[in-house]
Amino acid sequence: MGEKVAAGAFGLADRRHYRRKLQQCLAGLARLLEEERFDRPKNLMGLEIELNLAGPDGMPRMMNAQVLERIASRDFQTELGMFNLEVNIAPHRLEGRVLDRLAEELRTGLAYAHRKAGEVDAGIVMIGILPTLGPDDLVSANLSDVDRYSLLNEQMVAARGEDFVVDIDGVERLRCSSGSIATEAACTSVQLHLQVTPARFADVWNAAQAVAAVQVAVGANSPFLFGHELWRESRPPLFQQSTDTRPPELQAQGVRPRTWFGERWISSAYDLFEENLRWFPPLLPLCDDEEPLRVLDDGGVPALGELVLHNGTVYRWNRPVYGLVDGVPHLRVENRVLPAGPTVTDVIANVAFYYGLVRALAEEARPVWTRLPFDAAARNFDEACRYGIEARLDWPRRGRFGGVERVAAVSLVRDELLPLAAAGLDAWGVEAADRDFYLGVIEERCRRRVNGASWQAATFHRALESGLERDVALAATTRRYGELMHAGEPVHTWPVGLPAPAVRLGT
Repeated sequence: MGEKVAAGAFGLADRRHYRRKLQQCLAGLARLLEEERFDRPKNLMGLEIELNLAGPDGMPRMMNAQVLERIASRDFQTELGMFNLEVNIAPHRLEGRVLDRLAEELRTGLAYAHRKAGEVDAGIVMIGILPTLGPDDLVSANLSDVDRYSLLNEQMVAARGEDFVVDIDGVERLRCSSGSIATEAACTSVQLHLQVTPARFADVWNAAQAVAAVQVAVGANSPFLFGHELWRESRPPLFQQSTDTRPPELQAQGVRPRTWFGERWISSAYDLFEENLRWFPPLLPLCDDEEPLRVLDDGGVPALGELVLHNGTVYRWNRPVYGLVDGVPHLRVENRVLPAGPTVTDVIANVAFYYGLVRALAEEARPVWTRLPFDAAARNFDEACRYGIEARLDWPRRGRFGGVERVAAVSLVRDELLPLAAAGLDAWGVEAADRDFYLGVIEERCRRRVNGASWQAATFHRALESGLERDVALAATTRRYGELMHAGEPVHTWPVGLPAPAVRLGT
């Protein structure tokens, strides 16, 4: 979906042609897999972070075009809403002091972007959902002025045939509707890419699915939307509902949503691409001139453009990615579970935990997905989104008797998963100093039961107790979050509450 697309009307002939091209692309992918044409393993990872723009008052600023013009860097791009940006970090090899290098690149890039945003009275806020967003901010008029967003919105609205309904019952209940997909723009995430060989893809994807709930539990950072306190990580239910092209009748029939966790462990990357074609109608029937099977017959490698585009409109929390670099195809697992923020240190700690844990679990002799029912992994994900750091999760019992037991997420992480993550980082060749520092951040979050979501909620309630109105308390919490985010100390060290106002002494 990052490719430029041109808006236009689609007829039945366009859609029939697109379906034929999708089937050709899928057949081409199958041949590439069978002929083992993919890139050799390079231990490459990639990182993207979606960001919010807010003013000194903590309120959203609809000015990403002006800010991007001033940043003038290819590393920063538009995102769905005018108050969104995205920063892309070039691929790195997982080895040595990669974690510290990533942290330094992010700090430098974000500080520069923040300074440039300040020239138009805005600033960068790295957070899952900006607490000060209101319904009037998330309307189609505030979608970024980019053809692909306009076209996607038009096609999703047409597919649904009625307003999108958001109904999230958490600490409080929020129910509202929208005539566009603009509410999706509230969700700002971290996307982690890992290039893998076809032979290892299924193991890595299954491992990523198994630990998605744990990622959310320790990394939750999105407790508020439209002035309501909802789930500790409200992005997943919001994203699912704001992209749900199924009218109520199709929902009642069990038709799958375009944003979903999945329903089974897999044995090949092909499984996921095939599911996409079988279950999800195309939204953007844009075809190129490539004939993928003829390209293969001629000894070339096809771009599979239609398959890639369709895959970009199915929002799995762990998404398969097919890519082509210098004529050589590769596969990636794109992990889309984590919210942005709170600080660069926290983001890199989440990065370390994920890459280490996935490596270790994917190489276990008795993989976790052979011992954990997929339905349990899906329930874990919802539980972690609801309760964050306080979640209790189902996990395979250690020892000879087997089975599944329910454990506190923080205990599971500290007792079992952090040692696995450390072993996984060792296997990547990451330096011990990086390993210990960043996994230590995860351990401290668990020990103190603090993450971005718990800090936001505690500070908001402290502000209410001091007598502030809800809207004022949310804005003050957002401003304080921004201050501490840019100061850079990890969230488990943040003092709860707002700083006392300065008292001017008389003379």
